[in-house]
Amino acid sequence: MPGNLMARNLLNLAIILLLCISLAGAAPENDYKITYTINIKDDGTAIWNVEYRTLLVTNDDVNSFENYTQQLNSVHLNEFKELMQKSASEAAVATSRSMVATDFTGDAAVQSTPTGKYGVVHYSFRWTNFARTNPDINIGDVFIGGLYLSKDNTLIIQYPSGFKIEEVMPPPDQTREGLIWYGLRSFGAGEPRIILSKTSSPWIPLAVATFIIVALGAFIYMRKRGAPKEIAGDITEITETEMINIEERIIRLLKENGGPLYQSEIVKKLNLPKSTVSSALNELNNKNLILKIKKGRENLIRLLK
Repeated sequence: MPGNLMARNLLNLAIILLLCISLAGAAPENDYKITYTINIKDDGTAIWNVEYRTLLVTNDDVNSFENYTQQLNSVHLNEFKELMQKSASEAAVATSRSMVATDFTGDAAVQSTPTGKYGVVHYSFRWTNFARTNPDINIGDVFIGGLYLSKDNTLIIQYPSGFKIEEVMPPPDQTREGLIWYGLRSFGAGEPRIILSKTSSPWIPLAVATFIIVALGAFIYMRKRGAPKEIAGDITEITETEMINIEERIIRLLKENGGPLYQSEIVKKLNLPKSTVSSALNELNNKNLILKIKKGRENLIRLLK
């Protein structure tokens, strides 16, 4: 009986990814992260992307990871494919909906950044009829027994344009570039559950249109007047790649300064919104790359590594 199939299989997937690399000697404890990104199409198809990222500390770690990549397509991709095809097959039985998992790909690379060297493994595949459509899009019935996210792991569910969220349970931790949940977390049966409906009509009510026009005019006026970039920064979303770039700039700035800097100085030197710099510093602090020291109403930022 497939009661806990998705929770079990995603947990097995995390174990397979972890064991494949840890057995190769390239997965120090607590230095890995798995991100599951599920991109839902309007026909109910889901494009899955699974990224495993691990810190490579020594040359032996790098060599072991490279040895692992040589077996990626011949061994590890087949293990991933077998697991996810089994998940789709069991979900099809549980939901009485025809499903198939196809178009599997896998690749791996070593990435060097100012915050360290990482081994990155990426798998992707297509899962047809993952979501129910009628004509709303209902996501979640394949999660029969719920889901489990380990610490520092992330689940991202993206949905097509032209749809709006009617219901989502449990509420996501963040909504940047999709609905995002962070581990450590256990979802209930049938969760995460999302109901999407098509936008009612292509026209925009007059009041909303007027508000947009006025807001846009004010924004353009402030830009011409040399308004702080934080106004624009609050409007423009920061992608994960851009956030990593900002973190790298902060690390480089602290190294060039040769000592700690106040958070306000970093904001001024980088010419970035306060909220963006604060988010980047929180990420660096979570990675134990910086130390935030409270000095009155200010934070003094000190580089640790």
